Amino acid sequence: MDAHKINSANASIRKVTWGGIWANLGLAIVKVSIGWIGGSLALVADGVHSVSDMVTDFAVLLGAHFGAKEPDPKHPYGHGRLETFSAMFVAIFLALVGAGMIYQASVVINRVHLGHENIEPIGISVMWAAILSVIAKELLYRITRKVARRVHSPALYANAWHHRSDALSSIAVVIGFVAFRAGYEYADQVATIAVGLMIIWVAAKVIRDCLEEFAERAVDGETIKQIEHVVSSDERVKGYHKLRTRNVGREIFLDMHILIDPNMNVEQAHDIADELEADMHEQISRPVNIMVHIEPDIPKFRK
Repeated sequence: MDAHKINSANASIRKVTWGGIWANLGLAIVKVSIGWIGGSLALVADGVHSVSDMVTDFAVLLGAHFGAKEPDPKHPYGHGRLETFSAMFVAIFLALVGAGMIYQASVVINRVHLGHENIEPIGISVMWAAILSVIAKELLYRITRKVARRVHSPALYANAWHHRSDALSSIAVVIGFVAFRAGYEYADQVATIAVGLMIIWVAAKVIRDCLEEFAERAVDGETIKQIEHVVSSDERVKGYHKLRTRNVGREIFLDMHILIDPNMNVEQAHDIADELEADMHEQISRPVNIMVHIEPDIPKFRK
């Protein structure tokens, strides 16, 4: 484990996530208050979604903290999977929020249809609050996604999409408001259902990515090319094969076989492996754990 890279990444994760927590708190208060006063179920649901963002923000902080713990005898490969579990929790919570929004909107439509409830006029303040939310949450999404990609954090990436889903839900509120003013009675509720479906779609995407990581999926193609470039740049390495990679949270675990001059002694071969590992740490942005198997460059071992 590269402690410097892990600590630096954690600092970035904490900074952007705490920023999201305070932004979500402010937006939740504004949206729930205006939605309640203005008579918009969609905006109230959107405000609840912002509260749920705060819950997942704290899940990200916990996942990043415990996932960065040093390996121990019971966890020799580290605790990176805890961050993946954190991402999974965020996604499941996201799906439940979306399902709850769909249920609430469907209940209102049914009650109005049966004559048990009337649709109240929606105030203009609802639209302005939704527009403010779109701008704020889209900005949070872009900032969080940028940090997530830089530090390769699955939990932070999931949380970025949580911000984006909030922005999408606010757009749906605006569309619902315009449609309601145009005379469509159920516009606000239909907008809420659309928001819920979008949120569930995002959650399903994040859950799929988490399951692929649990299934030992290889790292992305760009990282593979970086690894191959590092190996090919060392002229003492005559060839390589059996390159295997997997993700464990933010870390990459890889093992490979390299071919070297059969006339080299053990110390020289060891130096090549050490320098190869150092080059990997220097040129790959993610923490890397490497196991190199050395073989003589003879026909028997060439693949």
